[in-house]
Amino acid sequence: MTTNKIISLDDLSNHCNDKKKKKKTIVLCHGVFDLMHLGHIKYFEEAKNFGDTLIVTITPDKHVRRGPGRPVFKAEQRAEAIAALEVVDYVAINEWSTAIKTIKLLKPDYYVKGPDYNNHDNDVTGNIKLEEEAVKKYGGDIKYTSAITFSSTKLINENFDILSAPQKEYIEKIRKRYSYDEVMEYFDKMMTQKILLIGETIIDEYIPCNALGKAGKDPIMTLQKLEGEKYPGGVLAIANHLAEFSNSVNIVSYLGEARQYEDYISNNLKQGITVDAISKSNSPTIQKRRYLDIEKKNKIIGVYDINDTDINEEEENDLLDLLAEKIGQADVVIVADYGHGLLTNKVIDYIIQHAQYLCVNTQLNSANIGFHTISKYHKIDYVCMHEGELRHDFRSRYRNTEDLTKDLYNRVKARLVTVTQGNRGAICYDANEGFEHSPAFASKIVDKVGAGDTLYALTALAFSINMPHNIALLLGSLAATETVSAVGNSKSLDKKTMFKMLETIFK
Repeated sequence: MTTNKIISLDDLSNHCNDKKKKKKTIVLCHGVFDLMHLGHIKYFEEAKNFGDTLIVTITPDKHVRRGPGRPVFKAEQRAEAIAALEVVDYVAINEWSTAIKTIKLLKPDYYVKGPDYNNHDNDVTGNIKLEEEAVKKYGGDIKYTSAITFSSTKLINENFDILSAPQKEYIEKIRKRYSYDEVMEYFDKMMTQKILLIGETIIDEYIPCNALGKAGKDPIMTLQKLEGEKYPGGVLAIANHLAEFSNSVNIVSYLGEARQYEDYISNNLKQGITVDAISKSNSPTIQKRRYLDIEKKNKIIGVYDINDTDINEEEENDLLDLLAEKIGQADVVIVADYGHGLLTNKVIDYIIQHAQYLCVNTQLNSANIGFHTISKYHKIDYVCMHEGELRHDFRSRYRNTEDLTKDLYNRVKARLVTVTQGNRGAICYDANEGFEHSPAFASKIVDKVGAGDTLYALTALAFSINMPHNIALLLGSLAATETVSAVGNSKSLDKKTMFKMLETIFK
Protein backbone atom coordinates (compact mmCIF):
# COMPACT_ATOMS: atom_id res chain seq x y z
CA MET A 1 0.00 0.00 0.00
CA THR A 2 1.21 3.51 -0.77
CA THR A 3 0.46 4.64 2.79
CA ASN A 4 3.18 2.27 4.04
CA LYS A 5 5.67 4.45 2.22
CA ILE A 6 4.54 7.60 4.03
CA ILE A 7 6.36 7.78 7.34
CA SER A 8 7.53 10.35 9.88
CA LEU A 9 10.89 12.06 9.64
CA ASP A 10 12.08 10.29 12.79
CA ASP A 11 11.20 6.87 11.36
CA LEU A 12 12.78 7.94 8.08
CA SER A 13 15.99 8.79 9.92
CA ASN A 14 16.07 5.29 11.43
CA HIS A 15 15.49 3.73 8.00
CA CYS A 16 18.39 5.76 6.58
CA ASN A 17 20.70 4.59 9.37
CA ASP A 18 19.75 0.97 8.71
CA LYS A 19 20.27 1.35 4.96
CA LYS A 20 23.69 2.92 5.43
CA LYS A 21 24.77 0.06 7.70
CA LYS A 22 23.93 -2.23 4.79
CA LYS A 23 26.03 -0.04 2.45
CA LYS A 24 22.95 1.21 0.61
CA THR A 25 23.04 4.63 -1.07
CA ILE A 26 20.42 7.18 0.00
CA VAL A 27 18.99 9.68 -2.49
CA LEU A 28 16.85 12.63 -1.33
CA CYS A 29 14.47 14.78 -3.39
CA HIS A 30 12.64 17.68 -1.79
CA GLY A 31 9.99 20.14 -2.94
CA VAL A 32 6.38 21.30 -2.86
CA PHE A 33 5.07 19.03 -5.68
CA ASP A 34 1.71 20.78 -5.64
CA LEU A 35 0.60 19.22 -8.92
CA MET A 36 2.02 15.86 -9.94
CA HIS A 37 3.03 15.80 -13.63
CA LEU A 38 5.28 14.02 -16.12
CA GLY A 39 8.23 16.25 -15.26
CA HIS A 40 8.14 15.05 -11.64
CA ILE A 41 7.98 11.42 -12.69
CA LYS A 42 11.04 11.83 -14.96
CA TYR A 43 12.80 13.72 -12.17
CA PHE A 44 12.22 10.91 -9.65
CA GLU A 45 13.22 8.20 -12.15
CA GLU A 46 16.50 9.94 -12.93
CA ALA A 47 17.15 10.64 -9.23
CA LYS A 48 16.72 6.94 -8.39
CA ASN A 49 19.57 6.12 -10.77
CA PHE A 50 21.98 7.80 -8.33
CA GLY A 51 21.38 5.30 -5.54
CA ASP A 52 19.48 2.43 -3.97
CA THR A 53 16.79 4.18 -1.90
CA LEU A 54 14.83 7.20 -3.11
CA ILE A 55 13.30 9.43 -0.43
CA VAL A 56 11.00 12.36 -1.21
CA THR A 57 10.23 14.99 1.41
CA ILE A 58 7.41 17.49 0.94
CA THR A 59 7.10 21.10 2.05
CA PRO A 60 4.27 21.36 4.62
CA ASP A 61 1.27 23.55 3.83
CA LYS A 62 2.21 26.28 6.31
CA HIS A 63 5.55 26.85 4.59
CA VAL A 64 4.31 26.95 0.99
CA ARG A 65 4.80 30.56 -0.06
CA ARG A 66 3.76 30.68 -3.69
CA GLY A 67 1.00 33.21 -3.53
CA PRO A 68 -2.74 33.20 -2.87
CA GLY A 69 -4.53 29.86 -2.99
CA ARG A 70 -1.39 27.77 -2.72
CA PRO A 71 -0.92 24.95 -2.12
CA VAL A 72 -3.84 23.65 -4.14
CA PHE A 73 -3.41 20.18 -2.61
CA LYS A 74 -2.82 19.49 1.08
CA ALA A 75 0.47 17.94 2.14
CA GLU A 76 -1.17 14.59 2.86
CA GLN A 77 -2.63 14.51 -0.66
CA ARG A 78 0.68 15.44 -2.24
CA ALA A 79 2.43 12.73 -0.20
CA GLU A 80 -0.10 10.09 -1.27
CA ALA A 81 0.30 10.98 -4.95
CA ILE A 82 4.10 10.64 -4.77
CA ALA A 83 3.94 7.44 -2.72
CA ALA A 84 1.85 5.87 -5.51
CA LEU A 85 4.92 5.96 -7.78
CA GLU A 86 6.82 2.67 -7.81
CA VAL A 87 10.17 4.44 -8.18
CA VAL A 88 9.78 6.21 -4.80
CA ASP A 89 10.69 4.22 -1.69
CA TYR A 90 9.70 6.58 1.13
CA VAL A 91 7.80 9.85 1.49
CA ALA A 92 7.71 12.23 4.47
CA ILE A 93 6.15 15.60 5.13
CA ASN A 94 8.84 18.03 6.15
CA GLU A 95 8.65 20.09 9.34
CA TRP A 96 10.61 23.08 8.11
CA SER A 97 10.47 25.59 5.26
CA THR A 98 13.65 24.26 3.60
CA ALA A 99 15.47 20.95 3.32
CA ILE A 100 18.48 22.07 5.36
CA LYS A 101 17.45 20.48 8.68
CA THR A 102 16.08 17.47 6.80
CA ILE A 103 19.48 16.93 5.20
CA LYS A 104 21.11 17.14 8.63
CA LEU A 105 18.66 14.54 9.95
CA LEU A 106 18.83 12.07 7.05
CA LYS A 107 22.40 12.66 5.78
CA PRO A 108 21.67 11.50 2.21
CA ASP A 109 24.48 10.44 -0.10
CA TYR A 110 22.91 12.48 -2.87
CA TYR A 111 20.55 15.44 -2.81
CA VAL A 112 18.94 15.72 -6.24
CA LYS A 113 17.35 18.81 -7.80
CA GLY A 114 15.94 19.48 -11.25
CA PRO A 115 17.90 21.19 -14.06
CA ASP A 116 16.27 24.57 -13.38
CA TYR A 117 18.25 24.71 -10.09
CA ASN A 118 21.63 24.12 -11.73
CA ASN A 119 22.17 27.87 -11.98
CA HIS A 120 21.89 29.06 -8.39
CA ASP A 121 21.29 32.63 -9.55
CA ASN A 122 17.84 31.55 -10.75
CA ASP A 123 16.77 30.58 -7.23
CA VAL A 124 15.19 33.74 -5.79
CA THR A 125 15.08 32.24 -2.27
CA GLY A 126 18.81 31.46 -2.15
CA ASN A 127 17.97 28.15 -0.44
CA ILE A 128 19.60 25.85 -3.00
CA LYS A 129 23.04 27.18 -2.15
CA LEU A 130 22.44 26.60 1.56
CA GLU A 131 21.09 23.11 0.90
CA GLU A 132 24.16 22.24 -1.18
CA GLU A 133 26.41 23.39 1.66
CA ALA A 134 24.41 21.25 4.09
CA VAL A 135 24.56 18.05 2.04
CA LYS A 136 28.32 18.40 1.50
CA LYS A 137 28.84 19.12 5.20
CA TYR A 138 27.33 15.73 6.04
CA GLY A 139 29.33 13.78 3.46
CA GLY A 140 26.95 13.85 0.53
CA ASP A 141 26.85 15.55 -2.83
CA ILE A 142 24.30 17.43 -4.91
CA LYS A 143 23.17 16.23 -8.33
CA TYR A 144 21.01 17.82 -11.01
CA THR A 145 18.74 15.92 -13.37
CA SER A 146 18.52 16.66 -17.09
CA ALA A 147 15.14 15.25 -18.07
CA ILE A 148 12.18 17.25 -19.39
CA THR A 149 10.66 19.66 -16.88
CA PHE A 150 7.31 21.33 -16.49
CA SER A 151 6.28 24.11 -14.15
CA SER A 152 3.64 23.08 -11.61
CA THR A 153 2.99 26.75 -10.98
CA LYS A 154 2.40 27.49 -14.66
CA LEU A 155 0.10 24.48 -15.03
CA ILE A 156 -1.85 25.53 -11.93
CA ASN A 157 -2.06 29.14 -13.10
CA GLU A 158 -3.41 28.02 -16.48
CA ASN A 159 -5.76 25.24 -15.38
CA PHE A 160 -6.95 25.87 -11.82
CA ASP A 161 -9.26 28.64 -10.64
CA ILE A 162 -7.37 29.44 -7.44
CA LEU A 163 -7.74 33.19 -8.03
CA SER A 164 -10.94 35.18 -8.38
CA ALA A 165 -11.76 36.93 -11.64
CA PRO A 166 -10.72 40.38 -10.28
CA GLN A 167 -7.43 38.93 -8.99
CA LYS A 168 -6.62 37.26 -12.30
CA GLU A 169 -7.56 40.36 -14.26
CA TYR A 170 -5.38 42.60 -12.07
CA ILE A 171 -2.37 40.30 -12.30
CA GLU A 172 -2.77 39.82 -16.05
CA LYS A 173 -2.72 43.58 -16.65
CA ILE A 174 0.55 43.85 -14.73
CA ARG A 175 2.09 40.84 -16.51
CA LYS A 176 1.28 42.33 -19.90
CA ARG A 177 3.04 45.57 -19.03
CA TYR A 178 5.98 44.47 -16.87
CA SER A 179 8.31 41.48 -16.73
CA TYR A 180 9.44 39.77 -13.54
CA ASP A 181 12.97 41.13 -14.01
CA GLU A 182 11.65 44.69 -14.36
CA VAL A 183 9.74 44.37 -11.10
CA MET A 184 12.80 42.96 -9.34
CA GLU A 185 14.84 46.00 -10.36
CA TYR A 186 12.64 48.13 -8.13
CA PHE A 187 13.70 46.05 -5.14
CA ASP A 188 17.33 46.97 -5.83
CA LYS A 189 16.36 50.64 -5.62
CA MET A 190 14.41 50.07 -2.43
CA MET A 191 17.45 48.54 -0.74
CA THR A 192 19.38 51.80 -1.09
CA GLN A 193 16.67 53.98 0.49
CA LYS A 194 17.54 55.33 3.93
CA ILE A 195 14.39 55.19 6.05
CA LEU A 196 13.51 57.26 9.11
CA LEU A 197 10.54 55.67 10.87
CA ILE A 198 8.72 57.80 13.45
CA GLY A 199 5.97 56.58 15.76
CA GLU A 200 5.03 54.90 19.00
CA THR A 201 6.71 51.74 20.25
CA ILE A 202 4.17 49.10 21.25
CA ILE A 203 4.67 45.68 22.79
CA ASP A 204 1.84 43.33 21.80
CA GLU A 205 1.07 40.40 24.07
CA TYR A 206 -1.37 37.63 23.22
CA ILE A 207 -2.52 35.53 26.18
CA PRO A 208 -4.63 32.42 25.55
CA CYS A 209 -7.20 31.50 28.20
CA ASN A 210 -9.37 28.53 29.08
CA ALA A 211 -12.98 29.49 29.65
CA LEU A 212 -13.88 28.00 33.03
CA GLY A 213 -17.49 29.14 33.05
CA LYS A 214 -19.73 31.49 35.03
CA ALA A 215 -18.44 32.60 38.43
CA GLY A 216 -20.22 31.01 41.37
CA LYS A 217 -21.70 34.18 42.84
CA ASP A 218 -21.22 36.90 40.22
CA PRO A 219 -22.65 37.15 36.67
CA ILE A 220 -19.21 37.08 35.07
CA MET A 221 -17.20 34.66 32.95
CA THR A 222 -14.07 33.27 34.61
CA LEU A 223 -10.93 32.43 32.62
CA GLN A 224 -7.75 30.49 33.26
CA LYS A 225 -4.71 32.40 32.00
CA LEU A 226 -2.21 30.32 30.00
CA GLU A 227 1.28 31.05 28.71
CA GLY A 228 1.32 34.11 26.44
CA GLU A 229 3.59 35.44 23.70
CA LYS A 230 5.00 38.94 23.18
CA TYR A 231 5.58 40.47 19.74
CA PRO A 232 7.12 43.76 18.60
CA GLY A 233 4.24 46.07 17.66
CA GLY A 234 3.72 49.65 16.48
CA VAL A 235 6.78 51.05 14.72
CA LEU A 236 8.78 47.99 15.76
CA ALA A 237 6.62 45.73 13.59
CA ILE A 238 6.80 48.16 10.67
CA ALA A 239 10.59 48.35 11.03
CA ASN A 240 10.92 44.55 10.90
CA HIS A 241 8.91 44.52 7.66
CA LEU A 242 10.99 47.31 6.11
CA ALA A 243 14.35 45.84 7.12
CA GLU A 244 13.82 43.08 4.56
CA PHE A 245 13.74 45.65 1.76
CA SER A 246 16.07 48.43 2.94
CA ASN A 247 19.60 48.37 4.30
CA SER A 248 18.96 51.35 6.58
CA VAL A 249 15.98 51.68 8.96
CA ASN A 250 16.21 54.13 11.86
CA ILE A 251 13.39 54.33 14.43
CA VAL A 252 12.66 57.49 16.42
CA SER A 253 10.18 56.83 19.20
CA TYR A 254 9.61 56.96 22.95
CA LEU A 255 9.90 54.41 25.74
CA GLY A 256 8.42 54.62 29.20
CA GLU A 257 10.12 56.52 32.00
CA ALA A 258 11.77 53.30 33.25
CA ARG A 259 12.55 52.31 29.64
CA GLN A 260 10.76 49.00 30.01
CA TYR A 261 11.38 46.38 27.33
CA GLU A 262 14.52 48.10 26.03
CA ASP A 263 16.46 44.81 26.00
CA TYR A 264 13.48 42.95 24.54
CA ILE A 265 13.32 45.46 21.70
CA SER A 266 17.03 45.14 20.95
CA ASN A 267 16.73 41.36 20.81
CA ASN A 268 13.65 41.32 18.58
CA LEU A 269 14.55 43.72 15.78
CA LYS A 270 16.16 42.61 12.54
CA GLN A 271 19.65 43.49 11.44
CA GLY A 272 20.00 46.98 9.99
CA ILE A 273 17.50 48.62 12.37
CA THR A 274 18.62 51.26 14.85
CA VAL A 275 16.49 52.81 17.59
CA ASP A 276 16.69 56.29 19.09
CA ALA A 277 14.07 56.73 21.80
CA ILE A 278 13.36 59.49 24.27
CA SER A 279 11.95 58.63 27.69
CA LYS A 280 8.38 59.73 28.44
CA SER A 281 7.80 60.73 32.07
CA ASN A 282 4.96 59.24 34.11
CA SER A 283 4.44 56.72 31.35
CA PRO A 284 5.13 53.03 30.71
CA THR A 285 6.44 51.65 27.46
CA ILE A 286 3.12 50.92 25.76
CA GLN A 287 1.98 47.34 26.16
CA LYS A 288 -1.25 46.03 24.66
CA ARG A 289 -2.45 42.70 26.03
CA ARG A 290 -5.14 40.75 24.25
CA TYR A 291 -6.73 37.76 25.93
CA LEU A 292 -7.84 34.96 23.60
CA ASP A 293 -10.20 32.01 23.82
CA ILE A 294 -7.81 29.06 23.49
CA GLU A 295 -10.35 27.04 21.50
CA LYS A 296 -11.52 29.49 18.85
CA LYS A 297 -8.53 31.89 19.03
CA ASN A 298 -10.87 34.89 19.05
CA LYS A 299 -10.09 37.90 21.23
CA ILE A 300 -12.05 38.18 24.49
CA ILE A 301 -10.76 41.45 25.93
CA GLY A 302 -7.89 43.92 25.56
CA VAL A 303 -6.02 45.45 28.51
CA TYR A 304 -3.63 48.29 27.67
CA ASP A 305 -0.77 49.67 29.80
CA ILE A 306 -0.60 53.18 28.39
CA ASN A 307 -0.42 56.91 29.09
CA ASP A 308 -1.92 58.82 26.16
CA THR A 309 -0.96 62.35 27.20
CA ASP A 310 1.37 64.32 24.94
CA ILE A 311 5.07 64.37 25.71
CA ASN A 312 6.00 67.44 27.78
CA GLU A 313 7.96 70.42 26.50
CA GLU A 314 11.35 69.09 27.60
CA GLU A 315 10.69 65.74 25.96
CA GLU A 316 9.41 67.51 22.85
CA ASN A 317 12.69 69.42 22.61
CA ASP A 318 14.65 66.18 23.04
CA LEU A 319 12.63 64.65 20.22
CA LEU A 320 13.18 67.68 17.97
CA ASP A 321 16.92 67.46 18.63
CA LEU A 322 16.85 63.80 17.59
CA LEU A 323 14.94 64.63 14.43
CA ALA A 324 17.32 67.46 13.58
CA GLU A 325 20.13 64.92 13.70
CA LYS A 326 18.38 62.19 11.71
CA ILE A 327 15.89 63.64 9.25
CA GLY A 328 18.37 65.21 6.85
CA GLN A 329 20.01 61.82 6.28
CA ALA A 330 16.76 60.08 5.35
CA ASP A 331 15.56 59.53 1.78
CA VAL A 332 12.08 58.76 3.07
CA VAL A 333 10.35 59.57 6.37
CA ILE A 334 7.59 57.16 7.35
CA VAL A 335 5.29 58.32 10.14
CA ALA A 336 3.10 55.78 11.96
CA ASP A 337 0.99 57.95 14.24
CA TYR A 338 -0.96 55.77 16.67
CA GLY A 339 -2.15 58.83 18.60
CA HIS A 340 -0.43 57.97 21.88
CA GLY A 341 1.25 61.29 22.59
CA LEU A 342 4.51 61.23 20.63
CA LEU A 343 3.65 63.44 17.68
CA THR A 344 2.71 66.91 18.92
CA ASN A 345 1.74 69.71 16.55
CA LYS A 346 5.21 71.23 16.86
CA VAL A 347 6.88 67.92 16.02
CA ILE A 348 4.53 67.35 13.10
CA ASP A 349 5.27 70.80 11.65
CA TYR A 350 9.01 70.15 11.93
CA ILE A 351 8.70 66.81 10.11
CA ILE A 352 6.62 68.37 7.33
CA GLN A 353 9.17 71.14 6.80
CA HIS A 354 12.25 68.90 6.72
CA ALA A 355 11.28 65.50 5.31
CA GLN A 356 12.58 64.80 1.82
CA TYR A 357 9.72 62.38 1.09
CA LEU A 358 7.00 62.14 3.74
CA CYS A 359 4.61 59.22 4.27
CA VAL A 360 1.91 59.36 6.95
CA ASN A 361 -0.52 56.89 8.45
CA THR A 362 -2.76 57.78 11.40
CA GLN A 363 -4.74 55.11 13.16
CA LEU A 364 -7.88 55.22 15.24
CA ASN A 365 -8.14 52.99 18.27
CA SER A 366 -10.23 52.77 21.42
CA ALA A 367 -7.91 55.19 23.25
CA ASN A 368 -7.85 58.03 20.71
CA ILE A 369 -11.11 57.85 18.77
CA GLY A 370 -12.71 61.30 18.51
CA PHE A 371 -9.40 63.07 19.15
CA HIS A 372 -7.04 61.74 16.51
CA THR A 373 -7.19 62.89 12.89
CA ILE A 374 -5.16 62.84 9.68
CA SER A 375 -6.04 66.53 9.30
CA LYS A 376 -3.17 67.42 11.65
CA TYR A 377 -0.91 66.80 8.65
CA HIS A 378 -0.57 68.67 5.37
CA LYS A 379 1.73 68.69 2.32
CA ILE A 380 2.22 64.93 2.51
CA ASP A 381 3.88 62.98 -0.29
CA TYR A 382 1.98 59.81 0.58
CA VAL A 383 -0.89 59.10 2.96
CA CYS A 384 -2.39 55.70 3.68
CA MET A 385 -5.44 54.94 5.82
CA HIS A 386 -8.30 52.51 6.22
CA GLU A 387 -11.68 53.32 4.68
CA GLY A 388 -13.39 53.14 8.08
CA GLU A 389 -10.97 55.72 9.47
CA LEU A 390 -11.45 57.86 6.36
CA ARG A 391 -15.22 57.83 6.85
CA HIS A 392 -14.83 58.67 10.52
CA ASP A 393 -12.55 61.59 9.73
CA PHE A 394 -15.09 63.03 7.30
CA ARG A 395 -18.09 61.99 9.43
CA SER A 396 -19.52 60.28 6.35
CA ARG A 397 -21.11 56.83 6.43
CA TYR A 398 -22.46 56.48 2.91
CA ARG A 399 -20.60 58.78 0.52
CA ASN A 400 -18.73 57.21 -2.39
CA THR A 401 -15.25 56.07 -1.31
CA GLU A 402 -13.57 57.62 -4.34
CA ASP A 403 -15.13 61.01 -3.58
CA LEU A 404 -13.91 60.80 0.02
CA THR A 405 -10.45 59.80 -1.20
CA LYS A 406 -10.29 62.88 -3.44
CA ASP A 407 -11.43 65.06 -0.54
CA LEU A 408 -8.67 63.63 1.65
CA TYR A 409 -6.15 64.17 -1.13
CA ASN A 410 -7.10 67.85 -1.28
CA ARG A 411 -7.53 68.39 2.46
CA VAL A 412 -4.00 67.27 3.41
CA LYS A 413 -2.45 68.45 0.12
CA ALA A 414 -1.13 64.96 -0.61
CA ARG A 415 0.64 63.84 -3.75
CA LEU A 416 -0.70 60.30 -3.45
CA VAL A 417 -3.35 58.59 -1.29
CA THR A 418 -4.05 54.91 -0.63
CA VAL A 419 -7.23 53.76 1.07
CA THR A 420 -7.36 50.15 2.31
CA GLN A 421 -10.73 48.39 2.21
CA GLY A 422 -10.26 45.07 3.98
CA ASN A 423 -11.43 42.12 1.91
CA ARG A 424 -12.30 44.52 -0.94
CA GLY A 425 -8.64 45.36 -1.45
CA ALA A 426 -7.18 48.87 -1.75
CA ILE A 427 -7.32 51.93 -3.98
CA CYS A 428 -4.78 54.64 -4.61
CA TYR A 429 -5.25 58.03 -6.21
CA ASP A 430 -3.38 61.01 -7.51
CA ALA A 431 -4.60 63.80 -9.78
CA ASN A 432 -2.33 62.80 -12.67
CA GLU A 433 -3.03 59.06 -12.90
CA GLY A 434 -6.45 58.87 -11.30
CA PHE A 435 -7.55 55.76 -9.42
CA GLU A 436 -5.89 52.36 -9.26
CA HIS A 437 -7.89 49.51 -7.69
CA SER A 438 -6.23 46.37 -6.33
CA PRO A 439 -8.20 43.36 -5.09
CA ALA A 440 -7.35 41.69 -1.78
CA PHE A 441 -5.42 38.42 -2.03
CA ALA A 442 -5.74 36.93 1.45
CA SER A 443 -7.41 33.51 1.48
CA LYS A 444 -6.65 32.46 5.07
CA ILE A 445 -7.25 35.05 7.78
CA VAL A 446 -6.14 34.31 11.34
CA ASP A 447 -5.84 37.87 12.67
CA LYS A 448 -6.32 41.18 10.87
CA VAL A 449 -4.12 43.10 13.33
CA GLY A 450 -1.10 44.54 11.53
CA ALA A 451 -2.38 44.05 7.97
CA GLY A 452 -2.77 47.78 7.39
CA ASP A 453 0.68 48.49 8.82
CA THR A 454 2.20 45.88 6.52
CA LEU A 455 0.58 47.29 3.39
CA TYR A 456 1.47 50.83 4.45
CA ALA A 457 5.12 49.96 5.12
CA LEU A 458 5.75 48.31 1.77
CA THR A 459 3.77 50.77 -0.35
CA ALA A 460 5.41 53.76 1.35
CA LEU A 461 8.86 52.46 0.46
CA ALA A 462 7.70 51.47 -3.02
CA PHE A 463 6.17 54.85 -3.84
CA SER A 464 9.26 56.65 -2.53
CA ILE A 465 11.21 55.21 -5.48
CA ASN A 466 8.41 55.98 -7.98
CA MET A 467 7.24 52.39 -8.37
CA PRO A 468 4.15 52.25 -10.63
CA HIS A 469 0.93 52.35 -8.67
CA ASN A 470 -0.37 48.97 -9.79
CA ILE A 471 2.83 47.12 -8.85
CA ALA A 472 3.07 48.90 -5.48
CA LEU A 473 -0.52 47.99 -4.60
CA LEU A 474 0.09 44.39 -5.67
CA LEU A 475 3.14 44.19 -3.39
CA GLY A 476 1.24 45.76 -0.50
CA SER A 477 -1.70 43.39 -0.94
CA LEU A 478 0.52 40.31 -1.17
CA ALA A 479 2.41 41.47 1.92
CA ALA A 480 -0.84 41.85 3.84
CA THR A 481 -1.76 38.23 3.03
CA GLU A 482 1.34 37.14 4.93
CA THR A 483 0.47 39.22 8.00
CA VAL A 484 -3.14 38.08 8.34
CA SER A 485 -2.11 34.41 8.20
CA ALA A 486 -0.66 34.62 11.73
CA VAL A 487 -1.55 36.05 15.12
CA GLY A 488 -0.85 39.78 15.55
CA ASN A 489 2.65 40.79 14.54
CA SER A 490 4.12 37.34 15.12
CA LYS A 491 5.17 37.11 11.47
CA SER A 492 7.21 39.83 9.79
CA LEU A 493 7.74 39.98 6.05
CA ASP A 494 10.40 37.80 4.49
CA LYS A 495 12.04 39.01 1.31
CA LYS A 496 12.57 35.52 -0.09
CA THR A 497 8.89 34.72 0.38
CA MET A 498 7.84 37.89 -1.42
CA PHE A 499 10.19 37.13 -4.31
CA LYS A 500 8.84 33.58 -4.59
CA MET A 501 5.25 34.84 -4.62
CA LEU A 502 6.09 37.29 -7.40
CA GLU A 503 7.94 34.65 -9.37
CA THR A 504 4.84 32.44 -9.11
CA ILE A 505 2.58 35.21 -10.36
CA PHE A 506 4.75 35.98 -13.37
CA LYS A 507 5.05 32.35 -14.55
